[in-house]
Amino acid sequence: MWSILLSGLATALSLLVVDLVVPGVTITTLTAAAVAAVAVGLVNAFVKPVLQTLTLPINALSLGAFSFVLNGLCLWLASLAVPGFYVTGIIGFLLGPVVLSTVNTFIGNYFDKKAPAFLKDGSQVGSDLSTDRSSSL
Repeated sequence: MWSILLSGLATALSLLVVDLVVPGVTITTLTAAAVAAVAVGLVNAFVKPVLQTLTLPINALSLGAFSFVLNGLCLWLASLAVPGFYVTGIIGFLLGPVVLSTVNTFIGNYFDKKAPAFLKDGSQVGSDLSTDRSSSL
């Protein structure tokens, strides 16, 4: 559960960085960034796989370059659902997802390394309870 919250926080912070760096991507409030992080996650989880399947021939013909367009489309779709989050122009459409994924990777890795053990799912807390006791019988 904590990893989902940390992932959402990383995405929200990444979207704020995208707002600062990429012209054409605008986030008006911190609340809009948090809601946009949820919207981006939902679009990437449910809509993107369907679009990837439908556009597989185009993506194969373009040697994967169409993935940039697909990622931009998913970011734009998420912006339609969130008031205060806007993606406009070709630069925001194509460069926004690239910056978002790059910054999100760095922030996510930072959280993985610096988060306390109780915030990490599957941490070593309580690992002594899961030892094999069959040899002690």
